[in-house]
Amino acid sequence: MALRPDRNQTRSEQLAERSGAQGDAFLREVDDALREDQVLTAFQRYGKPVGAAIIAGLLGLGGWLWYENHQNTVAGEQGEVLTQALDKLEVRNLKAASEDVAPIASEGTDGFRASAMMLQAGVLSEQGKADEAAKAFAAIAADAQMPQAYRDLATIREVSLTFDKIGADKVVERLKPLAVPGNAWFGSAGELVGIAYMKQGKNDLAGTMFAQIAKDETVPDSLRRRTRQMAGLLGVDAVEDPGAAKVIQRASVPAAN
Repeated sequence: MALRPDRNQTRSEQLAERSGAQGDAFLREVDDALREDQVLTAFQRYGKPVGAAIIAGLLGLGGWLWYENHQNTVAGEQGEVLTQALDKLEVRNLKAASEDVAPIASEGTDGFRASAMMLQAGVLSEQGKADEAAKAFAAIAADAQMPQAYRDLATIREVSLTFDKIGADKVVERLKPLAVPGNAWFGSAGELVGIAYMKQGKNDLAGTMFAQIAKDETVPDSLRRRTRQMAGLLGVDAVEDPGAAKVIQRASVPAAN
């Protein structure tokens, strides 16, 4: 097999090749320098704002984590104070219980603040200060920052303390929206509405309301027994069965005075 003869480069070709290689190396150096210069320029132009944004983000994250931990710590402390106050209530140390929760009632978080204010209002009621207690419950009921469940309960407690003053019509007006099955305070509100119906001479409505409460398994047993008896006295069968409550044929009970 014939071999291809070697081709010797001329001096001029060698110089041209070397010059081309040097030119490529120079262009790469220029390109690298240009890139470094662009990065440096960009850093000088945008480095401070970007750095500030990063630092601000880190500070914000750190602040949020601190706040979250602080809130959990505060909640634990407030819960402990309320628990101790409830223990004092059980032994009838009313004054001490109310004083313990005073800081929470004024500056606590919404849920704990509402519990503390309800406790203080309840203490006033237990102390026989009905007017002051009613005002305290009314303040809770009117506070839009309070959880709705607390506001509804405060409304019921206020109405129960002022029942005779505001009259049956007002009682029905204020509590009828709460006296519906499924509401958390159906039993308590419904009983007061039922009594108000009796004072209005509407024994049929009262009996039906009492029967509904008596058959509601979510209502405390003591209240179910009481309303079952009241429904029976008003001629409504409140014994639990699949059917609707039926009217018992008996003499109607006169309206309460």
